[in-house]
Amino acid sequence: MIYLGVCGWPVAHSRSPQMHNAALAAVGLDDWRYLRLPLPPDLFAETVRALPAAGFRGVNVTIPHKEAALAVADQASEAARAIGAANTLTFADGVIVADNTDAPGLLAALPFTPVGRTVLVLGAGGAGRAAAWAMKTAGAADVAVWNRAPERAVALAAELGVRAATAPGPAQIVINCTSVGLHDPAATFKALPLRADELGAGSLVVDMVYRAGGTHLLEAARTRGAGVVDGLEILVAQGAASFERWTGLEAPREAMRAAATTIAEP
Repeated sequence: MIYLGVCGWPVAHSRSPQMHNAALAAVGLDDWRYLRLPLPPDLFAETVRALPAAGFRGVNVTIPHKEAALAVADQASEAARAIGAANTLTFADGVIVADNTDAPGLLAALPFTPVGRTVLVLGAGGAGRAAAWAMKTAGAADVAVWNRAPERAVALAAELGVRAATAPGPAQIVINCTSVGLHDPAATFKALPLRADELGAGSLVVDMVYRAGGTHLLEAARTRGAGVVDGLEILVAQGAASFERWTGLEAPREAMRAAATTIAEP
């Protein structure tokens, strides 16, 4: 048996196992399985180094381990190094290789190019780093990053050549890369520096968080005429890229999307 998995803390909410197991079945890899791997931060590096011996070919990495995933790797893609975080680890020939499929996954999920547009990224963790790098390299006119701990936004901005924002204003593209809204939908506008009336027509709101029926943030944006991108679309896009790195096969995206969108909340 060959194993894949998703490492996070917490990770019970992840739909990656259902999505990837559907993909493995669709391409006939019946001796492969994708598992949830709940890992507290103090056990992350030690456990990841032990996974190849346990039959693992690779893992996805989610909150809060994306920066630690880059640190534990022996090799890293140009994107992962530039972003400073990894969401995909591949184990081959005794080497741990880090990559970041969050950035291309985000760009693939957008309905239009960010060229020349203003962008607000909420969160300075691994997903926030990927989003800021993706928007800057894709040609956004201005990329501002906000974080609840301002010093993290300042550090990210200095590394990636974007702007830290302590009191962000409206933007044409708003990307939530925090976990706000995952467990308590009502907390969204209390915890994020947004007003619902700023999310109107002409703006695009992207939420990395995914819930059955969409998040409160996306619901509010949609009600006011904004375009929205659900986190499930980004999950499918980045997951397909990871799947192809691990298996060498084209990802069955429709099977992955169907599995991801039909899983009930845990």
